[in-house]
Amino acid sequence: MELKLYDTLTREKRVFRPLDPQNVRMYVCGPTVYDFAHIGNARPVIVFDVLFRLLRHLYGADHVTYVRNITDVDDKINARAAEEYPDLPLNEAIRKVTEKTDKQFHEDVAALDCLPPTFEPRATEHIGEMRTLIERLLASGNAYVAEDNVLFSVPSMPDYGQLSKRPLDEMIAGARVEVAAYKKDPRDFVLWKPSKPGEPAWPSPAGIKAPGRPGWHIECSAMAWKYLGETFDIHGGGIDLVFPHHEDEIAQSRCAFHTPLMANYWVHNGFLQVEGEKMAKSAGNFVTIRELRENWHGYPWPGEALRFNMLRTHYRQPTDWTFGSLDESHKVLWEWSEKTDAITASAPLPMEVVETLSDDLNTPAVISALHKLFHVGRFVELRAALNFLGFSGNRAALARHHVLKAETALTMQPPLLGQPALLVVKRADGAIEVDKESRERIEQLIEDRTAARKTKNFTESDRIRDELAKMGVVLKDSKDGTTWEIAR
Repeated sequence: MELKLYDTLTREKRVFRPLDPQNVRMYVCGPTVYDFAHIGNARPVIVFDVLFRLLRHLYGADHVTYVRNITDVDDKINARAAEEYPDLPLNEAIRKVTEKTDKQFHEDVAALDCLPPTFEPRATEHIGEMRTLIERLLASGNAYVAEDNVLFSVPSMPDYGQLSKRPLDEMIAGARVEVAAYKKDPRDFVLWKPSKPGEPAWPSPAGIKAPGRPGWHIECSAMAWKYLGETFDIHGGGIDLVFPHHEDEIAQSRCAFHTPLMANYWVHNGFLQVEGEKMAKSAGNFVTIRELRENWHGYPWPGEALRFNMLRTHYRQPTDWTFGSLDESHKVLWEWSEKTDAITASAPLPMEVVETLSDDLNTPAVISALHKLFHVGRFVELRAALNFLGFSGNRAALARHHVLKAETALTMQPPLLGQPALLVVKRADGAIEVDKESRERIEQLIEDRTAARKTKNFTESDRIRDELAKMGVVLKDSKDGTTWEIAR
C-alpha cells in the first residue's frame, strides 16, 4: 500500500518514500504561546495528528519521530506580558504569560484527543543551535551584519522562492518583514536582532557586543536540525506559513548545510472561516478552542466533536466552521456511540480506512467509509477505526457538561440536529432536574405523543418516544397518563 501526499513544493501528489523507513521524520510549526489557541490553530494540530497516527501504523510507532515546536520568544508575547503584568519586570512577566498559555494550549490539545509529539522543543532552549546556524550563514556569505542585526541575503540564494513561487515584486510587497534602511535588499530577513531594554536577550553571534534575540524563521530551522537532521521527510503547517516563514526556513537550512532540500515533502492545511467569514476579533467571530469546549452558542462541546467536525473537510481545502456543522458532527458521533460504547472486542483496522486515508489524508472519504460500517452493522470494526482516528466511541466522552454554581452538572444529552441540548442537572442533595426550557420541550413532546396515540397514529407516537429516548428521557405509561424521568 502506498501513501500519497500533496507536496506544495512540486505542486503534485507524490508517493511518500521516506529517507529512512526505520526513522520517518516530520516537523510541524507549533503555537506562539501568548493567548488561547483559536480554532484555526486547532486545524494543523488535528490534521498532522492524523498523519502521525497513519505513519505510525504504516512504519511502526517506534520508527516515526514527530516534532512540533513551541515559540516562546516573540513580540506578541512581549506585548501581552507588558499588558497583563505592568508592575513586573518584563522577563518575569513573559515567563508568567508563556507558562500560563503553554498550559492552556496543552489542555486544549489533549481535549482534541491528539497524541503528544515525540519532541516538543521550546525556542528559548535552543539559542545555541540558532547561533551556530547564523555563524555558518555568515561564513558562507549568505548573511551579513548591519547595525547589530544579522540578516539573510536573499540574492545570495539564486533559487529562493521555489516553495511559494511568487514573482519578485510580490515577494517584496508581501514579505512580512521589517522595512529598514540598513537592508541590502528589501527581501532580506532578520536572523538576529538587538533586544530592547527589558526584553529577553542572549549573547549575540558574529562578535556583536549588544545582546539580542533570534528572528522567527531561524528558530524552526534550528529546532528541526536539532531533532531531525539536516534533511528530513515532512515539514507541515498552515498554508499561511508558506511565505515568508517556510520559504525563509528553506533558505536558511539549505544554505547552512549546502543541501538541495530541507524537507522532501511540504504539506500544508487550508484556511478556516467561521460562519462563512474570515475569523477576526473585529468581526466578532473569533473562536478559541477553550470557548468551544466551555460555551459556544450556549453549549459546551466535547473535544471529539470538534475533532470530527474538522476532519469532515479535506485538509487542503478551506473549511467553514459553523454551529450547524458542529451540531451535526456531535449527533453522528453520538449515534455511533450507541453501538460502539460497550464493545470490548478488538478488530483489525479496516483496510478501506487505511487505503482511503493513504490517499493524501482523504478524511471526508474515510468518514463516508465509517458511515458504511455503521449502516451494515460492522460495529467492532467501526470501533477499531474510531480508536485509530482518535475517537473513543463511548458516550461518556461525548456528553456535553456544564459547570453550575452550587450544583454538579450530570450531563447534556445531545438533541436532534438543530435543537437546543437538554440540560440535566444533579443537585448537591442528589435530586435530578432539568432547566425550564428543556422541561417545557419534553412536556410538549409528551402531549404530542398522547395526541398521536389517541388518533392511533402509532408511527408518530413511536417516533416521539424514540426522540425523547435519545434525549435521555424515560417514559412510563399508565391508566392515569404518562410520566417521565431522566435516565440515570
